[in-house]
Amino acid sequence: MIDYAGRVATADTFPKLLRLNAQQFGDEIALREKDLGLWRVFTWSDYQARVHDFALGMVELGLGRGDVIGIIGDNRPDWVAAEVAAHAIGAMSLGLYRDVLDEEAEYLLNYGEAKLVFAEDEEQVDKLLALADRAPHLQHIVYSDPRGMRKYDDPRLLPADKLAELGRDRARREPGLYDRLVDATQGEDVAILCTTSGTTAHPKLAMLAAGRVLKHCATYLSFDPKGPEDEYVSVLPLPWIMEQVYALGKGLLCRMKVNFVEEPDTMMNDFREIAPTFVLFAPRVWEGIAADVRARVMDASPLKQRLYDLGMKAGLAALDRGQHSAVADVLLFRALRDRLGFTRLRSAATGGAALGPDTFRFFRAMGVPLRTLYGQTELLGAYTLHQADAVDPDTTGVPMGAEIEIKVLNPDVQGIGEIVVRHPNMYLGYYKNEEASKADMKDGWMHSGDAGYFNANGQLVIIDRIKDLAELSHGERFSPQYIENKLKFSPYVAEAVILGAGRDMLAAMICIRYSIISKWAEKKRIAFTTYSDLASRPEVYELLRREVETVNATLPPAQRIARFLLLYKELDADDGELTRTRKVRRSVINDKYAEIIDGIYDGQRDIPVDTTIQFQDGTTQRIRTTLKVVDLGHAPAHAEAAE
Repeated sequence: MIDYAGRVATADTFPKLLRLNAQQFGDEIALREKDLGLWRVFTWSDYQARVHDFALGMVELGLGRGDVIGIIGDNRPDWVAAEVAAHAIGAMSLGLYRDVLDEEAEYLLNYGEAKLVFAEDEEQVDKLLALADRAPHLQHIVYSDPRGMRKYDDPRLLPADKLAELGRDRARREPGLYDRLVDATQGEDVAILCTTSGTTAHPKLAMLAAGRVLKHCATYLSFDPKGPEDEYVSVLPLPWIMEQVYALGKGLLCRMKVNFVEEPDTMMNDFREIAPTFVLFAPRVWEGIAADVRARVMDASPLKQRLYDLGMKAGLAALDRGQHSAVADVLLFRALRDRLGFTRLRSAATGGAALGPDTFRFFRAMGVPLRTLYGQTELLGAYTLHQADAVDPDTTGVPMGAEIEIKVLNPDVQGIGEIVVRHPNMYLGYYKNEEASKADMKDGWMHSGDAGYFNANGQLVIIDRIKDLAELSHGERFSPQYIENKLKFSPYVAEAVILGAGRDMLAAMICIRYSIISKWAEKKRIAFTTYSDLASRPEVYELLRREVETVNATLPPAQRIARFLLLYKELDADDGELTRTRKVRRSVINDKYAEIIDGIYDGQRDIPVDTTIQFQDGTTQRIRTTLKVVDLGHAPAHAEAAE
């Protein structure tokens, strides 16, 4: 096994470790990128050369220690090269989500006072140029994809290849400069400004030291080893802490091959071509894959549907016995794993939010070695993970190393309290926000804001965000997230919001999964025009009624959904309703849909809606519809007793 800790001791920053890899394993494949249908290979020497040229190009532009370098776009080799190059000159990298809106980009770039931004293509350049004089610190915009760029004449624009050329020219004039810069980098220096999820307000910027990231990656890899023979497909957003850990920290440390898909739309096809040995997906991706599988089954012949049902039943039964069904593998799972690109998986993980136990069991029965990880940006990502031989879908596993301390603060009679954590490699505080740093860090312990407990097997169970745990008016406690995840196991449900805090019953606002229900409607010859129109159809309501009643049957009587409606639009991060990692912003939902929520609880059967929604391209659409409230007849427990 690789001596991960020893490698960090030798090279404690990203550029130092990259240089070491290029020196020792220069011809080994480091990265691949799908481009125009072909996989382009980048060795460690290629990777190092691009970082070298970018770094000295930025020096030529006058950038250096303490500056902030923004990066926005899809996951690409130039994205990671730009980040390591920023660290090489002593600057801090700030990743922006590719679908960030103008206002969010303006806030982050101004807060960080970013002087240069690497923007992948015309789409991202347009966002930056649209800011005009609202980003006064922005001096340079470097783009990698030249398509569509000839029409611009903004003096801040610079092709990435031209920046690299500036770097090579500087190297010729000043040999040895790059090595001196890299030698000057220190593991305890702030290297990454990583955005937090921002469930309640603007995201904060966690200051991360590269040496701490690498040491934490070494702990992670000692618990779940990886090496140069491993293949990873980078599909989660690079600004997210876990993709920073996987595609950069772990990639540099264990030298696994990091692969970048051509486009988001080709993700699963490209994924299947690589057939990676391990994968990290966010819950929404696992949910989407499971929904797509079940949707395909609906379109299959009666014989194939029967085989699927038999295989899934046998697989789940075997899973409950702690086994894997050979019969189910022959009938169903072997072909299914091949279709999904899961044939070589030795390790798989989910994290970033809770994944419903039903979806988790679906993949485990299929033979996917899925495990749950748990952590926060401030703790450098995950710090708990299931052991390979002790996987429980209701838990998030155990600490990855002895140096990770986890406590349950102020537990109630059930042992549930706030999760607080400390370990040697935590963040250095929030950038320009000492007050928030002091609020979240007390006596060396990071307060997660999550409610949880340790079960009898010593595994950590996370219930929900403390602020999201709620009580009905008669005192029954419930976790909205738990019920929402059960609903999202349905292939027809894209998103759900459970209501009921301070009320006498639970209700749900449900967003249909348009891609699947539209196909279902076409097969049933149900006419519709738009998402809103489809969501209002009586047949769709009846379909969702059956799904909600199926979930209700698995819940205690007092926690069953009494009423629900189908929302006229999808919840969207662009509207502030979700974070960029797809967590529900409940305060925004409660405020934005207050009249609809009141209508549900006032006993209205039909709630009129007349509103306008704005799309990312600036166009708007007026929505005039009536939301039907379905009453499932589950009276609250205290009302039943009174009767």
